[in-house]
Amino acid sequence: MRTSIATVSLSGTLTEKLTAAARAGFDGVEIFENDLLAGPLAPDEIRARCADLGLTVDLYQPVRDVEAVPADEFARNLRRARHKFQLMERLGADTVLVCSSVSPLARDDDALAAAQLSELADLAQDFGIRVAYEALAWGRHVSTWDHAWRIVETAAHPALGTCLDSFHILSRSSGPKDLDAIEDIPGEKIFFLQLADAPLLGMDVLQWSRHHRCFPGQGGFDVAGLVARVLRAGYDGPLSLEVFNDVFRQAEAGPTAVDARRSLLLLQEELGVEVLPAPAPPSAVAFAELVTQDADPVAALLGGLGFARAARHRGKPVDLWEQGEARILVNTGGAALARSRHRSRGKSPADGTAVAAIGLESPDPAAAARRAEALLAPVLPRRRAEGDAPLDAVAAPDGTELFLCATRRPGLPDWRADFEDVPHAPAAADDVRIDHVALTQPWHRFDEAVLFHRGVLGLDAQESVDVADPYGLLRSRAVTDAGGGVRFPLTVAAAPGDDTAHARHIALGTGDVVAAARRLVEAGYRPLPIPVNYYDDLAARFEFADGELETYRDLGILYDRDAHGVFRHCYTRTVGRVFFELVQRDGGYRGYGAANAPVRLAAQHAVHRLTGG
Repeated sequence: MRTSIATVSLSGTLTEKLTAAARAGFDGVEIFENDLLAGPLAPDEIRARCADLGLTVDLYQPVRDVEAVPADEFARNLRRARHKFQLMERLGADTVLVCSSVSPLARDDDALAAAQLSELADLAQDFGIRVAYEALAWGRHVSTWDHAWRIVETAAHPALGTCLDSFHILSRSSGPKDLDAIEDIPGEKIFFLQLADAPLLGMDVLQWSRHHRCFPGQGGFDVAGLVARVLRAGYDGPLSLEVFNDVFRQAEAGPTAVDARRSLLLLQEELGVEVLPAPAPPSAVAFAELVTQDADPVAALLGGLGFARAARHRGKPVDLWEQGEARILVNTGGAALARSRHRSRGKSPADGTAVAAIGLESPDPAAAARRAEALLAPVLPRRRAEGDAPLDAVAAPDGTELFLCATRRPGLPDWRADFEDVPHAPAAADDVRIDHVALTQPWHRFDEAVLFHRGVLGLDAQESVDVADPYGLLRSRAVTDAGGGVRFPLTVAAAPGDDTAHARHIALGTGDVVAAARRLVEAGYRPLPIPVNYYDDLAARFEFADGELETYRDLGILYDRDAHGVFRHCYTRTVGRVFFELVQRDGGYRGYGAANAPVRLAAQHAVHRLTGG
């Protein structure tokens, strides 16, 4: 199907918006009136610019407060509409969006509304233009799609049809049965379809619409269910995005346009009208890669955590540290550091340590790469020496490189074969694995990141969680595979200028977190100090065996329970922009210790203030 996007959905000048839409692969655009009025290009020049970019102008919008008004007011509205239609001729747009009136002059009179819309359509027809009438969810008298359609049906004018908007419909819908009658609208009378998702919020619908819309798949609406009904009605126009969102208005237009187009590709896949390469969800984290200017601090910490330096890359300054199934790469190469610094917009922590890449154990790396390419996440260019494993990587929205790989599996290229073993003492334990990697996201990439990991990688998104930070709220949402081998809690930091809040962490799963914490202490590292008040509260909430709570307090171990089991965990201090977590899951615990996050964050802020890191 053809795809389109309203210029109001993107930031920047109209020229920048058009360029971004074209580069992302959209077929057309809706020109929002404010974008045209504020720009230097005449309508004819905009038309030529769109043609040069391969874009059609699918809609001009909006024309407001037209119908069901006194005769003298309607005469003025027709004069205004004539000017708009002349402008649309120059623009090359053949459909205009007319919103249901919010004017205090509007009357609750469907017959009058139908008559005046019919007269407006007469005028539009003279210019070769169609009028798409839309019910605003906050319209003065017309606020539902079925009411708007009844008025269009009464008018019975060939140049008058309806525009269906998923936000206006779904924000007022009480369930699927409200939508079934959409299939009874003749497809040729559905002149346009506008799409937006939104989180499920209990707030004024106008404010909800103006500030919190998002792209399909990023909110809580059943956008696919609505579109399926519209298609069954016979609609054959474009799928067009109209999203009002404070974040999108400030973010760079190019990445936002790519995110928007990806959302429509995934929507079409869900509807069965677009065939994409099937997902190949990863089953485990093969490795996490750190880049650093100075390997000594992170190497010492890895040693304290029980890792052994097991191998060295044959042609690059990359060391492989292993413990059980957990693998950490430490990269001191200049190119890797430059990539990491570029992705953090030139910022570099004091010692340069950061999470730069994650290896994902894929059942079919080539198939996973094909799906990524189809969803606008191209395989990253990579220099390979002769003999290197053909290891493909794609970039997540936050810039993290995600390698699609296999580890010692017959018939598939083995990334581990690029490393030569070095003499080393055994690692401290053989039951260690990477339980999860927590990835702090740029403030303007959170929803995009969730959609990327869900759509491109085939992971499942859990419910969003708000966590109290001493300086605000952190929003977190985890994405996982079905078996729990891959877990990425994605978080938006509360304090934009705070490196502690922006640090990422690697959680190491173990069968005995107490033993692991003691090894860390014996190696000279104190876990993150946790206030005594926390343990006093634990004593009130739970019952522990004799001496158990004292052990947790001495080692900085935090404790949580859910309906499935128990979670024990503790944290190292931060090195650069990275820290580690030791976790023990018992009985099928599914979470991440969210109840303890405020205590952990406060402790990290306290250490950061005292030591600067």
